[in-house]
Amino acid sequence: MFVVTGLDRLARSTTDLLSIVETLERKGVSLRILDFGGSEVDTKSPTGRLLLTVFAAVAEFERTTMLDRQRVGIAKAKAEGRYRGRAPTARAKLTQMRELRAAGLGMSEIAAKLNVGRASVYRVLASADNV
Repeated sequence: MFVVTGLDRLARSTTDLLSIVETLERKGVSLRILDFGGSEVDTKSPTGRLLLTVFAAVAEFERTTMLDRQRVGIAKAKAEGRYRGRAPTARAKLTQMRELRAAGLGMSEIAAKLNVGRASVYRVLASADNV
């Protein structure tokens, strides 16, 4: 049995969900979605397939609507000068990264000292070298 808390945790679209359910059925795995009131939906029956498809379509609609509202809000905030995006973290520390690297520190040590991820150190230094 495969258990998920909600349809939005399993798939982002109705098409994806139906594909996942089909794959699970081929493998003999049942699906239980907890936001259906804890009951298992029998996707092999026509009624169960209908319920699953309808709920998936509603979930996809809700997600699309939420993303549209988010885009509108961001555009409005940008127009009013209130939205600047996420503050740069690792890129803002390029000078410090170069100094620590020149001092002979390894990537992990640089990351620990500057409180950034090791992959970020690699990425920032590599992109700065290519500029």
